[in-house]
Amino acid sequence: MAPKFGTSGLRGLVSELTPDLVGAYVRAFLVACPAGSRVLVGRDLRASSPRIAEDAIAAIRAAGREAVDCGALPTPALALAAMGQGAAAIMVTGSHIPADRNGLKFYLPSGEISKADEAAIGQALERPVATPAPAAGQGARSFAPEAGEAYVARYVQAFGDAALAGLRVGVYQHSSVARETLVEILGALGAEPVPLAASDSFVPVDTEAVDAGTRAMLAEWCAGQGLDALVSTDGDADRPMLTDAAGRVVPGDILGTLTARALGAGAVCTPVSSNSLVMRLPEFETVRLTRIGSPFVIAAMEEILAADPAARVAGFEANGGFLLGFAARGPAGLLAPLMTRDAMLPLVTVLAAARAAGGGVAGLVAALPARHTAADQ
Repeated sequence: MAPKFGTSGLRGLVSELTPDLVGAYVRAFLVACPAGSRVLVGRDLRASSPRIAEDAIAAIRAAGREAVDCGALPTPALALAAMGQGAAAIMVTGSHIPADRNGLKFYLPSGEISKADEAAIGQALERPVATPAPAAGQGARSFAPEAGEAYVARYVQAFGDAALAGLRVGVYQHSSVARETLVEILGALGAEPVPLAASDSFVPVDTEAVDAGTRAMLAEWCAGQGLDALVSTDGDADRPMLTDAAGRVVPGDILGTLTARALGAGAVCTPVSSNSLVMRLPEFETVRLTRIGSPFVIAAMEEILAADPAARVAGFEANGGFLLGFAARGPAGLLAPLMTRDAMLPLVTVLAAARAAGGGVAGLVAALPARHTAADQ
């Protein structure tokens, strides 16, 4: 099957993501969407990602735009850097799917593209318009290995250097592009991070459907290493995984609910695949259930903000990826909105809330009302 847009981004077999196809999608993005003159490019740690990133960079430059090579970094870190510069972005990642597949995620200067943008890209592919050669010739190429620094600073400034003090937190690193970022942020917030099982080959970790073997491994690590919790992400770090001290995985929609409540959200947008818990908490005055996929969650959040720009709206998916639509207050400072799926925010927020409450992650989960669930939890 040819590469196509799914719930979040373009995905397909690596063998079909040829230089010509990647170039065609990048050109269509630049023609169909208001991408501006500068495009940041990031990638995950799949073996195929450096080549595909080079193909994207070549297409950007051929269109007369500046291509900024950000190297390997988490998808939300790339989105944050691009929005901070008023630039577009392209992330090369297949998220949690196997290594023989990969994909592209597109970001406008305002954030993640919508389903309407995806349709416009598709139309541009079907009816390609010849683009005249830019007067200035080929676009420039620059490098920004520091692009992820603002992402780290975001959490340190909002939560402070003691938010996780005294916690011993395992980090299942595998092939997550955030494996070093996780260690850095946890340590900066006062925790003792314990790196575990970094892999040189790609491991397709799906945080929404953790298999029995992985669950047993997590429990063994928690017991053997004396951990208070264990964290991880999928390949591009927009889906979180958190366990309690016994190694029990906290379902993503539970993680999202805990995060939204801790940050003071008054409105929540989440797909119909999430559990019923959000409907049972009085803190959430407005709950919007959407179709599955972050573009649909973002559209619902934008509708609420259009009606009330001061609305404290947040979104999350059953995979745990969290979207923040308002300026929330952390223990040490403000946390600016970031309306793209993020793994770091729910991990840090719930760990900090568990430490403050004194009952650990398991205590936070146990205190929640009963709920119905549709996911593999």
